[in-house]
Amino acid sequence: MRLIRALRALRRTEVLQRKTTIASRHLRRLHVTTKNGTDGVFKELTEMRVRTPWVEALRKKEEEGIDPTKTSSTPATPSERDLTPKRMADSYHRVVIPLAQDPWLLDNYLNASGHIRLGTIFMDLDALSGVIAYKHTGESVTTVTAAVDRITINHPLKELCDLELSGQVTFATGRSSMEISIQVAKAPSGGASVQKGDVLMTCAFTMVSLDPNTKKPVAIAPVKIEMEEERRLFELGEKNYNTKKARAKTNLRKQTPNDEESDLIHAMWLRQLDYHDPNNPLRKPPNTHYMSTTTLSSSQIMQPQYRNRHNFMIFGGYLLKTTFELAFCAAAAFSHSRPTFLSLDPSTFDNPVPVGSVLYLKATVAYTEPAAAAEGEEGGSDKPSTRVQIRIDSKVRDIEHGSTKPTGQFNYTFLVERDISVMPQTYEEFMIWVDARRRAERVRGSIDGGSGDERTSIGGKEGGGKEGGGKDDGRGVRVME
Repeated sequence: MRLIRALRALRRTEVLQRKTTIASRHLRRLHVTTKNGTDGVFKELTEMRVRTPWVEALRKKEEEGIDPTKTSSTPATPSERDLTPKRMADSYHRVVIPLAQDPWLLDNYLNASGHIRLGTIFMDLDALSGVIAYKHTGESVTTVTAAVDRITINHPLKELCDLELSGQVTFATGRSSMEISIQVAKAPSGGASVQKGDVLMTCAFTMVSLDPNTKKPVAIAPVKIEMEEERRLFELGEKNYNTKKARAKTNLRKQTPNDEESDLIHAMWLRQLDYHDPNNPLRKPPNTHYMSTTTLSSSQIMQPQYRNRHNFMIFGGYLLKTTFELAFCAAAAFSHSRPTFLSLDPSTFDNPVPVGSVLYLKATVAYTEPAAAAEGEEGGSDKPSTRVQIRIDSKVRDIEHGSTKPTGQFNYTFLVERDISVMPQTYEEFMIWVDARRRAERVRGSIDGGSGDERTSIGGKEGGGKEGGGKDDGRGVRVME
């Protein structure tokens, strides 16, 4: 009898163990928290950025009674540092995001319609630029994103695959700033080099090094050129640096519009008078919209999950993601269609965004111009299309709303399959339109020419490979559309 009871108990134990094993295969382990997996950025990059749990950083701030967001008169950066020129290869960094291998990771990179969520990629790019910057400068300085000079789609992604993000410092002269060139490509297999046709996206970030206490710029090591390809990249960065300085002198805050721009403004003003003249049959076309009707705004409190490595400021990648998604919504609302991202045009980060502050964003359709119907796709299309430039103005306020600071301006260009245009009315709107028109003229050549960005072969040799379109990998994953 005892033996029978023992066998029954053993049987019940075996059944319970099998049920537990089966259930564990179908349950996600919600009680396990992935280290540093707090903000949607690829884990390997987050681990290099967020090094202290928020509760510990907050406790340390309260115990020391020092606000890290405020400036101090006592420098923290050593006065004597090793500023020996460094090789570009010393700052080179590469990560592979295994989207084709990990469905749960892919979840973070897909939107509701199955497209790659570009805002998440932008967060990874900014996080990678920070990793590269600190490999060049060391840990004794605070390095911040000052500007994104351009993010361009070179080739559309044709299939679901692992992505390789790589980059290095390509321009630094010993001042406080450096240019970092990054590319996103299909990850090659078996140690092969990235082919030119597999480079999906190229971009350049300008980073500035500051003293952690005084928040003033500090010198960093210049780059040492060893090969002709490095010289080409350095000269490209130097050209970009000089171009930005020259453009700053013709900024609309410093100079009035030129003669051609003044004539265009006057012509639009006269056209609006005709629209409202009861004796003139001319009326505003239904596909022309006043700029004031195109704005979208948002506000949100800045949470610590999106902080930078210094714990009390929001990292630039989160601002890129947030502004991009608002710009996408503004372009969609304006055109009543799904926009196709073309480029992030030169954009600036003016002031840091503290954790706990309130971020205000305003999106405006700043400029429109007709575009070729095909726009880089094989076969073309009979549908009219328009390039739409969205300007995002951002400002930050403390939670008590006692002070306000502008934090940056971000400029995104989209393609929409509609014949549509925007018209400014006030002087402020005309200045926004002129500024956007200048930007469109500067970047039109690179989009129309199809030559892509000149920053190729980061950390490797250029190869052949076919260029081409294609937007669906056969499994419903449509990308960068």
